[in-house]
Amino acid sequence: MKIEKITIEGYKSIKSLRDFELKNINILIGANGVGKSNFISVFKMVNYMLYKRLQEHTQDKGPDSFLYFGRKITNQILLDFAFGSNGYDVTLIPTQNNQLLIKREHVRFKGYDYINTIGCNMLESHLMEAPKYAYSQQIAQYTLDAIRSWKLYHFHDTGETSPIKGVCQANDNIIFKANAQNISAYLKRLKDDYLDYYEKIVSTIQDVAPFFGGFILRDSDYIQLEWYDKSDPDTPFKAHMLSDGTLRFICLATLLLQPFELMPDTIIIDEPELGLHPFAINILSALIKRAAERKQIIISSQSVELINYFTPEDIIVVDRENKETVFRRLKEEELNDWLEDYTMGEIWKSNLIGGRP
Repeated sequence: MKIEKITIEGYKSIKSLRDFELKNINILIGANGVGKSNFISVFKMVNYMLYKRLQEHTQDKGPDSFLYFGRKITNQILLDFAFGSNGYDVTLIPTQNNQLLIKREHVRFKGYDYINTIGCNMLESHLMEAPKYAYSQQIAQYTLDAIRSWKLYHFHDTGETSPIKGVCQANDNIIFKANAQNISAYLKRLKDDYLDYYEKIVSTIQDVAPFFGGFILRDSDYIQLEWYDKSDPDTPFKAHMLSDGTLRFICLATLLLQPFELMPDTIIIDEPELGLHPFAINILSALIKRAAERKQIIISSQSVELINYFTPEDIIVVDRENKETVFRRLKEEELNDWLEDYTMGEIWKSNLIGGRP
């Protein structure tokens, strides 16, 4: 289930964002340090809460680093998500023991007509057991399933110890994991069960990396990412022989070209353009649009090149005003005259829409 509206209050640099509408494509643009990543990190926090790891997520930095200018200014964080007829909200407060406490947590149906409290004054969320705590198991289960279908992906780590390059179990292939640690197992599943999609992934990678011949996916209990060069199909190479940009693009192609039935309902990616050649960014934009035909995409970006391929309505400008992060979705009618002569990227570079790169 796609997120229709989001409210974030008192979280990091975001003082108050109320009932902000999200569409199928949502590309956050803005200068360094304005708060794009803070918006993205909300989904990371929800994921930690979902798996009862809130204290693990917050203990090192302490609650004040999550509150807008700390507890002297802000006494609580409110996160609220509306999707279809359902919703979820959670309020968090700091404690004297330097922990972040869940003050209250609700699932709901039809706006606020049917509110189910699933927990109060807890160190960890009851979201995963919401059907047990809510008086309506149906509302709780639907809400839980929706939230579990939001996935935050990050493919930035392409170093020598990157999980993308590591060995994984061949049966670790139910979903494509957030850091692509099971990419070889997942690609093998696609090759075995969804051959057309697998071949599309390979051909798209070849468009960006013409030397790429294909993957080598071995029949064994443990596998890792291997590939071969078109000029030498008999010699296998490990992932460390690929450039960082090529490796990240392989992950993005796998994520965005997998079958819709396996794809999360909401996909969140922080700076997917990192390390990509301008032609690869062109291909990436097409993959994003393809996925957004049936799913929801939320991206933060600093790429002038990437936004050239999208309409104003796809773009959310992020700025800092009066010491807080503000968000504004563009409207095409406001930019029609400029778009006759300039690209979206040129308009952004000229600081005509704010969020200057």
